Amino acid sequence: MKRIVLIILCLLLSLSVFGCGQKQSPESLGNGWEPVSKTELSFAHEFSIEEYDGGLKLISINEGGRFLVVPEGASAPKGIAKDIVVLQQPVKNIYLAATAVMCLFDGLDRLDAIRLSGTKADGWYVENARLAMERGDILYAGKYSQPDYELILREKCPLAIESGMIGHASDVKAQLENLGVPVLIDRSSYETHPLGRTEWIKLYGVLLGCEERADALFSEQVELMNSASDTDTGKTVAFFRISGTGYAVARKSGDYVSRMIELAGGHYAFSDLGDSSAMATVNVEMETFFATARSADVVIYNSTIGGEVESMEEFLALNPLMKDLDAVGNGAVWCTRESMYQQTLNIGQMIAELNIILNAAPEDDPELQYFFRLK
Repeated sequence: MKRIVLIILCLLLSLSVFGCGQKQSPESLGNGWEPVSKTELSFAHEFSIEEYDGGLKLISINEGGRFLVVPEGASAPKGIAKDIVVLQQPVKNIYLAATAVMCLFDGLDRLDAIRLSGTKADGWYVENARLAMERGDILYAGKYSQPDYELILREKCPLAIESGMIGHASDVKAQLENLGVPVLIDRSSYETHPLGRTEWIKLYGVLLGCEERADALFSEQVELMNSASDTDTGKTVAFFRISGTGYAVARKSGDYVSRMIELAGGHYAFSDLGDSSAMATVNVEMETFFATARSADVVIYNSTIGGEVESMEEFLALNPLMKDLDAVGNGAVWCTRESMYQQTLNIGQMIAELNIILNAAPEDDPELQYFFRLK
């Protein structure tokens, strides 16, 4: 009996050793193929890209699935893991419901790959996307939570690109996949470094077969950021908006906007602002807000929600406390353009513009793309 038990234990041990020897790495296709190279990422942590023989590229997204991009004329290898979605190039007729991604396609000059949009024409601040929808080159197919399934099927959509918001509509994701439309979740908003968001252009460069252009565009933004990150101005910046219910809505400390301010040489005024929610902003009582914002060297009003504030008069009308801000008396009140949050590609430029704001004299009126001084 002891001998039988011993034999069984030896067999189990040998099987265990053999199994360990055959275990696939997380990047493996699951059929014995292993990557020949891996794309180096400077700031992004929410995705990875591995290359295999034959030009195959495996995109792995944190909590967002794996996608094997197969060159035109080639075929996916047999026996790959069942969780991998195969995307055959050229990838076109995409349903794009992640607004932060449109500018990346535009920068790559590949709006032609998008057929369906989750945003209407008048909701786009990406000019070429708006024009494409007005021409009928891109059709509105319903917002992310209420897509037009019939239109998506009729246009033979091979891929839906969604933002993390699809987590609030998991039934939609399941329905799309049941209809044979794979869902790629863009998690750029989860990146901790601002340029990590821009670096997602490398993922779409692989998807669309224009990696060199993607690398060049990303490098431009890194250079812009580096040009503005060499000095600490010592100035504090209050970045906020006033809600319809009378609260000051500020970005959390550590948020990518506050990080951009720091990279530009400033200090975010609300350095300890945060809570346990997943929201990027916090509602602050006006008295509490004013105690912090009053002495800020620079005020930037966030007009990406609710429309741009066009003048100092409009800004002061938001709340009686605004007139007592030091930045008002010093002529250091600025406003964001409404297009800011749809321009993931140009975060390096935004950082450079923030640096200009921090160094601007009261009489300066620089022409900036994403900010303007209130007068």
